[in-house]
Amino acid sequence: MNNVFIIDFIIVLLIFFRILSAFLSAPFFNHASIPILVKIFFAFITAYILFFVQQSSPPHVEVSLWWLSTNAVKEVITGLIIGYSLNLVFYGINFAGDLIGFNMELNISQVLNPLDSSQTNVIGQALILGALMVFIVIDGPQFLIRGLAYSFKIIPLGKFVINESVYQLLIKYSAAVFIIAVKIASPILISFFLINIAEGIIARVIPQIQVFFMVQPLTLAIGFMLLVSTTPIMIMVIRNLLQSFEGSLTELLKAFSM
Repeated sequence: MNNVFIIDFIIVLLIFFRILSAFLSAPFFNHASIPILVKIFFAFITAYILFFVQQSSPPHVEVSLWWLSTNAVKEVITGLIIGYSLNLVFYGINFAGDLIGFNMELNISQVLNPLDSSQTNVIGQALILGALMVFIVIDGPQFLIRGLAYSFKIIPLGKFVINESVYQLLIKYSAAVFIIAVKIASPILISFFLINIAEGIIARVIPQIQVFFMVQPLTLAIGFMLLVSTTPIMIMVIRNLLQSFEGSLTELLKAFSM
């Protein structure tokens, strides 16, 4: 009887490692405003529930420190990959905010980004917070938990293997960060590109005018006007990107079993 309890405890512990590592790297759950004890408690409760829901046939378990350590590392890597793949959209959104802020000459005003404890400009911070709200509205946290539950069917405990398909998908999703940034920031980047061309033409035609000092105060006003006018488009693009990455996560999980 004691052996059964020990095996059940090890299975719950391995499930807990995968879920906690996903929570520490996935959007919303990895936010700095959520205390680490709350994340651990919620991960343990989720692991306990999934133990009864998912474990129709328990995996082979060896009661040894080496076996437990090896499989714990596998589960942590699996959870980190799942959380990291969902976070790529937010990295792209943050990069888009950096591009917009640089064109609006707001790159000097840096604030702390709570997602990865890095410094970003105020536009990037606003886009990140907006994306988090969209993520919550479209039930992103609930999808992450469903994805973790589904991952135990595709990747059983202790069966984690990184193959070529997983490498290719991770590279593909990482490269998509730049595409996401351009998609979101393209209206404002194009507008400022045209403004810079007009500024150059005026400076060439009428060199007596100090174009730089005239345009610089207008840059912020034009930038905020463009932001207000393009916000609905940005929200729609962010929503579509987050929804499309739900399918990307499923594709990534299936790649583990190839």
